[in-house]
Amino acid sequence: MSSKMSMHRVNGVELNVLDTGDGSPTLIFLHYWGGSIRSWEPVIRDLSKDQRCIAIDFRGWGKSSRDAKDYDVGTLADDVAAIIHKLGPKKFVILGHSMGGKVAQLVASTHPEGLQQLILMAPAPPQPLEVPTEQRRAMAASYETREGVMGIIAKLPLSQADREQIVDDALSGAPAAKRAWPEHGMAMDIREQASRIDVPVNIIVGSADVVETEAALREEFGKVLPSTEFTVLSGVSHMAPLEATSQVVDAIRSALTTEPRR
Repeated sequence: MSSKMSMHRVNGVELNVLDTGDGSPTLIFLHYWGGSIRSWEPVIRDLSKDQRCIAIDFRGWGKSSRDAKDYDVGTLADDVAAIIHKLGPKKFVILGHSMGGKVAQLVASTHPEGLQQLILMAPAPPQPLEVPTEQRRAMAASYETREGVMGIIAKLPLSQADREQIVDDALSGAPAAKRAWPEHGMAMDIREQASRIDVPVNIIVGSADVVETEAALREEFGKVLPSTEFTVLSGVSHMAPLEATSQVVDAIRSALTTEPRR
Protein backbone atom coordinates (compact mmCIF):
# COMPACT_ATOMS: atom_id res chain seq x y z
CA MET A 1 0.00 0.00 0.00
CA SER A 2 1.43 3.36 -1.03
CA SER A 3 1.10 6.33 1.32
CA LYS A 4 2.42 9.86 1.18
CA MET A 5 1.78 13.36 2.48
CA SER A 6 2.77 16.10 0.05
CA MET A 7 2.18 19.72 -0.86
CA HIS A 8 0.43 20.64 -4.10
CA ARG A 9 0.24 24.16 -5.51
CA VAL A 10 -3.17 25.00 -6.96
CA ASN A 11 -4.99 28.31 -7.40
CA GLY A 12 -2.04 30.22 -5.92
CA VAL A 13 -1.87 28.29 -2.62
CA GLU A 14 -0.01 25.27 -1.25
CA LEU A 15 -2.36 22.52 -0.10
CA ASN A 16 -1.32 19.63 2.10
CA VAL A 17 -2.67 16.33 0.74
CA LEU A 18 -2.61 12.77 2.08
CA ASP A 19 -2.71 10.10 -0.65
CA THR A 20 -2.80 6.56 0.69
CA GLY A 21 -4.01 3.09 -0.25
CA ASP A 22 -5.10 1.50 -3.50
CA GLY A 23 -8.46 0.53 -4.90
CA SER A 24 -11.32 2.13 -6.80
CA PRO A 25 -13.29 4.29 -6.41
CA THR A 26 -10.92 6.77 -4.77
CA LEU A 27 -12.34 8.38 -1.63
CA ILE A 28 -11.81 12.15 -1.31
CA PHE A 29 -12.07 13.40 2.31
CA LEU A 30 -12.95 17.01 3.24
CA HIS A 31 -12.80 18.18 6.87
CA TYR A 32 -14.99 20.40 9.04
CA TRP A 33 -14.49 24.10 9.83
CA GLY A 34 -11.52 24.17 12.19
CA GLY A 35 -10.36 20.65 11.40
CA SER A 36 -7.69 19.09 9.23
CA ILE A 37 -6.75 15.85 7.53
CA ARG A 38 -6.20 14.46 11.02
CA SER A 39 -9.94 14.49 11.77
CA TRP A 40 -10.47 11.81 9.11
CA GLU A 41 -7.29 9.78 9.73
CA PRO A 42 -8.84 7.08 11.99
CA VAL A 43 -11.44 6.37 9.29
CA ILE A 44 -8.83 6.46 6.53
CA ARG A 45 -6.61 3.95 8.32
CA ASP A 46 -9.34 1.35 7.93
CA LEU A 47 -10.72 2.28 4.50
CA SER A 48 -7.27 2.60 2.90
CA LYS A 49 -6.79 -1.15 3.32
CA ASP A 50 -8.76 -1.61 0.10
CA GLN A 51 -9.49 1.90 -1.22
CA ARG A 52 -7.33 4.76 -2.41
CA CYS A 53 -7.96 7.62 0.03
CA ILE A 54 -7.11 11.27 -0.59
CA ALA A 55 -7.57 13.83 2.20
CA ILE A 56 -7.04 17.58 1.82
CA ASP A 57 -6.20 20.30 4.33
CA PHE A 58 -8.31 23.25 3.17
CA ARG A 59 -6.41 26.50 2.65
CA GLY A 60 -5.89 28.13 6.05
CA TRP A 61 -6.05 24.84 7.97
CA GLY A 62 -3.74 21.98 8.87
CA LYS A 63 -0.44 22.28 7.02
CA SER A 64 -1.83 24.17 4.01
CA SER A 65 -1.10 27.83 3.17
CA ARG A 66 -2.30 30.37 5.71
CA ASP A 67 -1.56 33.53 3.74
CA ALA A 68 -4.41 33.50 1.19
CA LYS A 69 -6.85 36.42 1.01
CA ASP A 70 -9.89 34.34 -0.03
CA TYR A 71 -11.44 31.55 2.07
CA ASP A 72 -14.87 31.55 0.44
CA VAL A 73 -16.67 28.21 0.29
CA GLY A 74 -16.70 28.43 -3.52
CA THR A 75 -12.94 28.97 -3.51
CA LEU A 76 -12.46 25.89 -1.31
CA ALA A 77 -14.52 23.93 -3.85
CA ASP A 78 -12.30 25.19 -6.67
CA ASP A 79 -9.24 24.03 -4.71
CA VAL A 80 -10.74 20.55 -4.26
CA ALA A 81 -11.59 20.29 -7.96
CA ALA A 82 -8.03 21.32 -8.84
CA ILE A 83 -6.53 18.65 -6.56
CA ILE A 84 -8.80 15.97 -8.02
CA HIS A 85 -7.79 17.00 -11.53
CA LYS A 86 -4.11 17.02 -10.58
CA LEU A 87 -4.13 13.60 -8.90
CA GLY A 88 -6.33 12.11 -11.61
CA PRO A 89 -8.54 9.41 -10.05
CA LYS A 90 -10.67 7.75 -12.74
CA LYS A 91 -13.63 7.17 -10.41
CA PHE A 92 -14.09 8.87 -7.07
CA VAL A 93 -16.46 9.55 -4.19
CA ILE A 94 -16.36 12.78 -2.17
CA LEU A 95 -16.85 12.57 1.60
CA GLY A 96 -17.43 15.89 3.34
CA HIS A 97 -17.88 16.56 7.07
CA SER A 98 -19.89 19.60 8.24
CA MET A 99 -18.49 22.61 6.31
CA GLY A 100 -16.68 20.09 4.11
CA GLY A 101 -20.10 18.73 3.21
CA LYS A 102 -21.15 22.08 1.79
CA VAL A 103 -17.91 22.28 -0.18
CA ALA A 104 -18.57 18.76 -1.48
CA GLN A 105 -22.01 19.79 -2.72
CA LEU A 106 -20.52 22.66 -4.71
CA VAL A 107 -17.90 20.40 -6.28
CA ALA A 108 -20.53 17.81 -7.21
CA SER A 109 -22.82 20.45 -8.73
CA THR A 110 -20.27 21.01 -11.53
CA HIS A 111 -20.54 17.34 -12.61
CA PRO A 112 -16.81 16.49 -12.53
CA GLU A 113 -15.94 13.54 -14.72
CA GLY A 114 -15.55 10.37 -12.67
CA LEU A 115 -17.65 11.43 -9.67
CA GLN A 116 -19.71 8.43 -8.54
CA GLN A 117 -21.32 9.53 -5.30
CA LEU A 118 -21.42 11.94 -2.35
CA ILE A 119 -21.20 10.68 1.22
CA LEU A 120 -21.82 13.55 3.61
CA MET A 121 -21.07 13.37 7.34
CA ALA A 122 -23.39 15.71 9.28
CA PRO A 123 -23.13 18.20 6.41
CA ALA A 124 -23.92 21.88 6.42
CA PRO A 125 -27.09 22.03 4.31
CA PRO A 126 -27.50 23.84 0.99
CA GLN A 127 -29.89 26.30 2.61
CA PRO A 128 -28.36 29.36 4.27
CA LEU A 129 -28.03 28.98 8.03
CA GLU A 130 -29.76 31.89 9.73
CA VAL A 131 -27.53 32.62 12.72
CA PRO A 132 -27.63 35.94 14.61
CA THR A 133 -24.62 38.21 14.14
CA GLU A 134 -23.55 38.01 17.78
CA GLN A 135 -23.64 34.21 17.70
CA ARG A 136 -21.52 34.14 14.55
CA ARG A 137 -18.98 36.46 16.17
CA ALA A 138 -18.90 34.22 19.23
CA MET A 139 -18.25 31.19 17.01
CA ALA A 140 -15.21 32.84 15.44
CA ALA A 141 -13.96 34.09 18.82
CA SER A 142 -14.18 30.59 20.30
CA TYR A 143 -11.35 29.48 18.01
CA GLU A 144 -9.01 32.09 19.45
CA THR A 145 -8.43 30.44 22.84
CA ARG A 146 -7.99 26.94 24.21
CA GLU A 147 -10.83 27.58 26.64
CA GLY A 148 -13.11 28.59 23.79
CA VAL A 149 -12.49 25.41 21.81
CA MET A 150 -12.76 23.21 24.89
CA GLY A 151 -16.08 24.83 25.69
CA ILE A 152 -17.45 23.70 22.33
CA ILE A 153 -16.36 20.08 22.69
CA ALA A 154 -16.65 19.72 26.47
CA LYS A 155 -19.66 17.39 26.44
CA LEU A 156 -18.58 15.23 23.51
CA PRO A 157 -17.41 11.63 24.15
CA LEU A 158 -13.84 12.12 22.99
CA SER A 159 -10.48 10.83 24.21
CA GLN A 160 -8.04 13.33 25.67
CA ALA A 161 -5.78 12.87 22.64
CA ASP A 162 -8.67 13.71 20.30
CA ARG A 163 -9.53 16.78 22.37
CA GLU A 164 -5.95 18.03 22.14
CA GLN A 165 -5.94 17.45 18.39
CA ILE A 166 -9.18 19.39 17.93
CA VAL A 167 -7.87 22.26 20.03
CA ASP A 168 -4.56 22.34 18.14
CA ASP A 169 -6.25 22.29 14.72
CA ALA A 170 -8.68 25.06 15.64
CA LEU A 171 -6.11 27.38 17.26
CA SER A 172 -3.58 26.99 14.45
CA GLY A 173 -5.95 28.00 11.65
CA ALA A 174 -5.42 31.22 9.72
CA PRO A 175 -7.38 34.11 11.30
CA ALA A 176 -9.17 34.85 8.02
CA ALA A 177 -10.13 31.17 7.61
CA LYS A 178 -11.56 31.13 11.13
CA ARG A 179 -13.78 34.12 10.29
CA ALA A 180 -14.81 33.10 6.78
CA TRP A 181 -17.24 30.33 7.69
CA PRO A 182 -19.28 32.09 10.42
CA GLU A 183 -19.17 35.45 8.64
CA HIS A 184 -20.04 34.28 5.13
CA GLY A 185 -19.89 30.55 4.40
CA MET A 186 -22.67 29.28 6.62
CA ALA A 187 -25.06 31.92 5.22
CA MET A 188 -24.27 31.05 1.61
CA ASP A 189 -27.30 29.78 -0.31
CA ILE A 190 -26.30 26.94 -2.66
CA ARG A 191 -29.73 25.39 -3.21
CA GLU A 192 -29.67 26.11 -6.93
CA GLN A 193 -26.22 24.52 -7.34
CA ALA A 194 -27.07 21.52 -5.13
CA SER A 195 -30.22 20.80 -7.12
CA ARG A 196 -27.98 20.03 -10.12
CA ILE A 197 -26.22 17.13 -8.35
CA ASP A 198 -26.88 13.98 -10.37
CA VAL A 199 -25.09 11.28 -8.36
CA PRO A 200 -26.37 9.39 -5.30
CA VAL A 201 -26.17 11.33 -2.04
CA ASN A 202 -25.85 9.52 1.29
CA ILE A 203 -25.92 11.39 4.58
CA ILE A 204 -24.49 9.93 7.80
CA VAL A 205 -25.57 11.75 10.95
CA GLY A 206 -25.47 11.03 14.67
CA SER A 207 -28.74 10.88 16.57
CA ALA A 208 -27.15 13.06 19.28
CA ASP A 209 -25.77 15.68 16.87
CA VAL A 210 -27.04 19.11 17.91
CA VAL A 211 -25.07 21.02 15.25
CA GLU A 212 -26.66 19.34 12.22
CA THR A 213 -29.67 17.39 13.44
CA GLU A 214 -31.20 14.45 11.61
CA ALA A 215 -34.62 16.13 11.49
CA ALA A 216 -33.31 19.38 10.02
CA LEU A 217 -31.13 17.61 7.45
CA ARG A 218 -34.01 15.40 6.31
CA GLU A 219 -36.20 18.46 5.87
CA GLU A 220 -33.61 20.63 4.15
CA PHE A 221 -32.15 18.03 1.79
CA GLY A 222 -35.65 16.73 1.09
CA LYS A 223 -36.50 20.04 -0.55
CA VAL A 224 -33.43 20.06 -2.80
CA LEU A 225 -32.29 16.44 -3.22
CA PRO A 226 -35.31 14.31 -2.25
CA SER A 227 -33.65 10.99 -3.11
CA THR A 228 -30.95 11.48 -0.45
CA GLU A 229 -30.38 8.36 1.66
CA PHE A 230 -29.76 8.57 5.42
CA THR A 231 -27.80 6.49 7.92
CA VAL A 232 -28.32 7.47 11.57
CA LEU A 233 -25.69 6.53 14.17
CA SER A 234 -27.31 6.00 17.56
CA GLY A 235 -25.97 8.19 20.37
CA VAL A 236 -23.26 9.80 18.23
CA SER A 237 -22.60 13.55 18.13
CA HIS A 238 -21.04 15.93 15.59
CA MET A 239 -17.46 14.62 15.71
CA ALA A 240 -18.49 11.15 14.56
CA PRO A 241 -15.26 10.25 12.69
CA LEU A 242 -13.41 10.57 16.01
CA GLU A 243 -16.21 9.59 18.41
CA ALA A 244 -17.41 6.47 16.62
CA THR A 245 -14.81 5.56 14.01
CA SER A 246 -15.89 1.95 13.47
CA GLN A 247 -19.53 2.93 13.05
CA VAL A 248 -18.59 5.61 10.52
CA VAL A 249 -16.40 3.15 8.59
CA ASP A 250 -19.26 0.63 8.47
CA ALA A 251 -21.69 3.31 7.31
CA ILE A 252 -19.32 4.45 4.56
CA ARG A 253 -18.74 0.90 3.36
CA SER A 254 -22.48 0.32 3.27
CA ALA A 255 -23.08 3.57 1.37
CA LEU A 256 -20.43 2.64 -1.19
CA THR A 257 -22.59 -0.26 -2.33
CA THR A 258 -25.12 2.22 -3.74
CA GLU A 259 -25.41 1.80 -7.49
CA PRO A 260 -23.94 4.86 -9.24
CA ARG A 261 -26.22 6.70 -11.65
CA ARG A 262 -23.58 7.15 -14.29
